Amino acid sequence: MKYLVIASTLFVIGSLVGWVIELLFRRFVSQKKWMNPGFLVGPYLPIYGFGVLCLYAVSNISFGISEEWLDIVIHILLIGVLMTVVEFLAGLIFIKGLHVKLWDYSNRKGNIMGIICPSFSLIWLVVGSLYFFFLNPSLVKVIGWISENLIYTYFIGGVVGAMIVDFAYSLHLGIKVKQFAELSSQRFDSIKKELIRRLATVKKSKEK
Repeated sequence: MKYLVIASTLFVIGSLVGWVIELLFRRFVSQKKWMNPGFLVGPYLPIYGFGVLCLYAVSNISFGISEEWLDIVIHILLIGVLMTVVEFLAGLIFIKGLHVKLWDYSNRKGNIMGIICPSFSLIWLVVGSLYFFFLNPSLVKVIGWISENLIYTYFIGGVVGAMIVDFAYSLHLGIKVKQFAELSSQRFDSIKKELIRRLATVKKSKEK
């Protein structure tokens, strides 16, 4: 139970902080306007939640290496790889499963399907390194302490439950929007074909 509470807490923290980061990034760097950066209605991005879970897990793994510098290098490299994998899988799920592209790196060098690219992988590597050196030690202590509180357990359970409901609602809404777009496209094609047919009929009648 304790580990489930810890995982849930990390997931929620990552999702909330990630949403804020993306909100500010899109406002001041990319789109230059305020906009919800996520697929969900609420202020959270699950991809960052999974990212923080990976950071926490990797940072606290012991490889049993005596040389401290080598142990640190392996941790940092593994963090960079895992963060890139999380981004790629999330992007793939949205594009292939929901036909939604939440970010696009197509204009960046070395990109793969517009989902990942070397420049952003480097950014995740730097962010992961900062977490490993400065945040993880304190986070381990704080999360371990609050996970022992029974009232907090109910609180974090409620937050995760709300996120699950939000995901189900957003997924349902996304499917409805997709179906409406497909239906509208079919109707447009039908109208277009009918217009072409009528124009052809009028042209033939004039030729006679």
